[in-house]
Amino acid sequence: MARRPLLAALAGLAALTVAATACAPQKESGSSAGKTPASAASCTKDKLKLVKPGQLTVATDKPAFEPWFKKDDPTNGQGYESAVAYAVAEKLGFAKNEVKWVTESFDSSYAPGPKKFDFDVNQISVTPAREKAVTFSDGYYDVQQAVVTLKDGRFANATQIAQLKDARIAVQVGTTSLAAVRDQIRPSGQPKVFSNQIDAVNALKNKQVDALVVDLPTAFYVTAAQVDGSKIAGQLPQSSGGGEHFGLLLQQGNPLVGCLNQAIGRLKSSGDLAKLQQQWLTSAAGAPILK
Repeated sequence: MARRPLLAALAGLAALTVAATACAPQKESGSSAGKTPASAASCTKDKLKLVKPGQLTVATDKPAFEPWFKKDDPTNGQGYESAVAYAVAEKLGFAKNEVKWVTESFDSSYAPGPKKFDFDVNQISVTPAREKAVTFSDGYYDVQQAVVTLKDGRFANATQIAQLKDARIAVQVGTTSLAAVRDQIRPSGQPKVFSNQIDAVNALKNKQVDALVVDLPTAFYVTAAQVDGSKIAGQLPQSSGGGEHFGLLLQQGNPLVGCLNQAIGRLKSSGDLAKLQQQWLTSAAGAPILK
């Protein structure tokens, strides 16, 4: 499924929002904020502690969904997370052919224990519970959750969170979208929890639920390519405890995190990370914040 038509339709909106993001001061985020940064010498390719020397092993799930990856192929460098992985790899001194992709499911990625990868990139939000089992890099994408409804549905015109109390809501298990539903929407009935994203999307498509809660970029893709007659009712405000963000995931205590943070910091300060967001992700414009 091609992502290009969606990106073209929303390019103007994305440019406005990302341009503002690029001009805004960057705040340090991620579990390793405040730790001693890695020295330039320790981050040279031959000094890195890797699963396989001379090769950067990167994991993600399969299927690899758009807009994070394109054509279910992480190796092509297309899609936001694929592009970020290769940009980080380049900062560490790796050529594209020195990056090896392996498959790791979303749920197992943050389970405790040894890892067969150097880092995992798979829309994994940094949470205190997950940090007990794994190590995260600084954030490479700040996330907000969005509510998708059918245009002819009961809740299509909702402008306030309180109006969603009686909605039947679909969400994927183990995600921060589920936490947002329980903590912010607090529906009167239990949300419909599905083991994978496509089943949650199909529940909305088949009118088994009234709404779907996913991250905002995914919401744009759902409305553009997956569920005809759907719309984004709005986005949920960031939680008071600080913004949710995706981080690169490593085996707990892996010293490589310092070098990843250094690479991400350089991508932020150069504006390259914002450019990748502009190229591969949609903006929040057109999705008002639900009060």
